[in-house]
Amino acid sequence: MTSASATRSLPYPLGVTLREGGANVAIYSQTADAIDFCVFDGDGNETRTALAERTGHVFHAVVPGVEVGTRYGIRVDGAWNPDAGLRHNVNKLLLDPHATAVEGGYDWGQAVFSHDLNDPTAFDESDSADSTPRCVVTDPSFDWDAGSPDVAPRTPLAETVVYEVHVKGFTQQHPDVPEDIRGTYAGLAHPAAIKHLTDLGITAVELLPVHQFVQDSHLEEKGLRNYWGYNSIGFFAPHGDYSSAGDGGGQVAEFKAMVKALHAAGLEVILDVVYNHTAEGNHMGPTLSFKGIDNAAYYRLVEGEESAYFDTTGTGNSLNVGHPAALGLIMDSLRYWVTEMHVDGFRFDLATTLTRQDGSAELHSAFLTLIEQDPVLAPVKMIAEPWDTAGYQVGGFPADWSEWNGKYRDDARDFWHGGENILGDFAQRFLGSPDVYEGSRRAPLSSVNFITAHDGFTLADLTAYDEKHNEANGEDNNDGESDNRSANHGVEGPTDDPAVNELRDRQRRNFLSTLLLSAGVPMILGGDELGRSQGGNNNAYCQDDEISWFDWNKVDGDLLDFTTQLITLRRENPALRPTWYRHAPEAGSADTVRVLRADAEGFNDEDWAEDHRAIAFVLEHEGTDAFAVLLNAAENGVEFTVPSEPGQEWELALSTDPEQQVQAPVETLIVRDRSVTVLRSRA
Repeated sequence: MTSASATRSLPYPLGVTLREGGANVAIYSQTADAIDFCVFDGDGNETRTALAERTGHVFHAVVPGVEVGTRYGIRVDGAWNPDAGLRHNVNKLLLDPHATAVEGGYDWGQAVFSHDLNDPTAFDESDSADSTPRCVVTDPSFDWDAGSPDVAPRTPLAETVVYEVHVKGFTQQHPDVPEDIRGTYAGLAHPAAIKHLTDLGITAVELLPVHQFVQDSHLEEKGLRNYWGYNSIGFFAPHGDYSSAGDGGGQVAEFKAMVKALHAAGLEVILDVVYNHTAEGNHMGPTLSFKGIDNAAYYRLVEGEESAYFDTTGTGNSLNVGHPAALGLIMDSLRYWVTEMHVDGFRFDLATTLTRQDGSAELHSAFLTLIEQDPVLAPVKMIAEPWDTAGYQVGGFPADWSEWNGKYRDDARDFWHGGENILGDFAQRFLGSPDVYEGSRRAPLSSVNFITAHDGFTLADLTAYDEKHNEANGEDNNDGESDNRSANHGVEGPTDDPAVNELRDRQRRNFLSTLLLSAGVPMILGGDELGRSQGGNNNAYCQDDEISWFDWNKVDGDLLDFTTQLITLRRENPALRPTWYRHAPEAGSADTVRVLRADAEGFNDEDWAEDHRAIAFVLEHEGTDAFAVLLNAAENGVEFTVPSEPGQEWELALSTDPEQQVQAPVETLIVRDRSVTVLRSRA
């Protein structure tokens, strides 16, 4: 005999939850009249089951026969009134917002649009089932203890070195990764891939978006593809194209196995997540999921003109973080990736949009408050991209967040590129941006420092091109921002001129040295350590080809060795990675600093106002670990008076000038044009 409780459906958790004999299905919609759960067999035949029960705004039912591997979608019936923000169309097969796997792609045509393509207010009656992907019911079980238990590294921020990398591009051409798993989660988990990461010394991979995303129709028409993946449609589903097991559900277990392998090597996994918008676009966009379920709950609409979408992302729509349904979706997704997929942190794309519940960015927004009090999310790293199209918010996030520090990128580039009156700002960046964070009692670890990222030039191209070369993107080189902070010095692109190439090599080392010797959390763009070039393309979002993929046959071995040496130096010496702001030696702090002119005297106000190009930092930790970092961005050599030693005499730790020599004891030292020399106390 079956009890009533065994057959009763529940309104939570949302999505599909397997149970004996079938599944509990629950879908949120405040505005729908009815919702059907649609199962498809191997021949594409559709069986609909009404979610006949309703609790609050959640439609739910127990659907018998649902099991691992079941392909499904949902149909939502309700009012069509775009002027009132209502876009229901039962003819459109929609993705379950909580689906954990998605199979297939979209055939771009009238069927996937709820409106008539010739009239955005007219209702379209064509059925989309043959033009849309399917959700796949996945097996939630995974043996995290197989072999050895999965243990999250939990690397302290002060010891963290982030490596921003694309799942596919990293191994797509790796000769030591088997061909059948290149460009996949399994490829990233392969020992050859992991060896590069561990040998380099980074502690965390920050993966470009792996949530299920959509291939844009306008790119496919040009023979291009969305490579970066900032076009999400499934916040719980690992992107199927990155799975060697295919997209029929096996991508979930493969992703988990990747995380486990990276953890076993001591590497954390941080996801670049795109919760600020979805692939459905504006009022002219397709109806793929949220728009047809509850448009006004999931998207922010223009007040008084509800047919239009409020857009601070530049993509057509913004998630409605002022509504409990959208906020709940984000929080459910974050907890899922931590508890079920074991990831270690998140980098939030255009995070400022997520704080705009009423229009302006708010430190105490519901989004930030919910994350701050959530015990599941408390142990993981939270990193904000602290801007959107409507504003710049560096320094505006809570104390336990870190932020991509765009000021660091700009000022470090200006310093080495020859920007005017930049020395004072550069000193702030090198010391962890106290001018940004210390006033609100935030640590230097709030600053994620970077010189380059996926969005812009690679390091090799930053030092080889003054102008972007995005011709392959099909927009006549009009896309991508012009980079007036490139560090090339006269010759555009590859050259056989040894003097130019030597300068470029030195500048690459200068940037990496600056990054890895600065206070804060360093982030390296994957491939910069190899000298990876995109041929001057600074907006390769649509280049799923050799432009973007790592070329393992063209590795700058000397640069790789230098980067590894830098990371090792940082890892082994706490003086180079302070947990709080440095103070003067007499202050009695564990971490102290002297900021000096080339003559070893302190700067005065007039000095900062002048266009100096040389600066020295003496960094100490507890009086036993000490470094003198001498930076010369001038176009001529500069004689430095070597600062007084904290104890034992100085020795050469490294230099971006391979000819640099230090014979102890040393009183003065010529640091050549555009170079860095690092001295270490023998103590």
